Amino acid sequence: MRRRAFLRMMGAASIGPAAADAAAPKPSDAIVLFDDRATTVTVARTDEKDASALWIRKRDLPRVNGFEVKPEGACRADICIPIPNGLLRGDAFNLTGFARRSGEVVVADPGARVWSFGEIQALRGGFVTSRVAPDVTIPDRRGRPVTLSSFRGRKVLLLTWASW
Repeated sequence: MRRRAFLRMMGAASIGPAAADAAAPKPSDAIVLFDDRATTVTVARTDEKDASALWIRKRDLPRVNGFEVKPEGACRADICIPIPNGLLRGDAFNLTGFARRSGEVVVADPGARVWSFGEIQALRGGFVTSRVAPDVTIPDRRGRPVTLSSFRGRKVLLLTWASW
């Protein structure tokens, strides 16, 4: 291919509509941000009353946050959160309603088709009620790794410092 023909082809491709919309989700898709990852899902239905409500297909829920819809509710490992009838419509699942029910913070930009969900307290907040600190591994003064669980049963004073 000659240089001039190549530049003409690339110039046309760079200003065409496909290049401008390549990064944007399709009108029937949404981007869900959860747990340090972005997942593209197909929107199952829209809610006329609440534009920030995100209804996805039930089969997409495990890809988004690891939960699975079962008769007893939305389940992940040994945790099941009951689902009220208003959050299910056939194959559609109201992810935003579920997030609010489970205590997640939801930030939505329906115009950009992006929804961001905070952490689920039922999954990560167990140490607050159990009064058991999460297990961490940090280097000691000599650089050797020390695990907090190795001090189980003994009192520990953990000091942290940051320069910022």
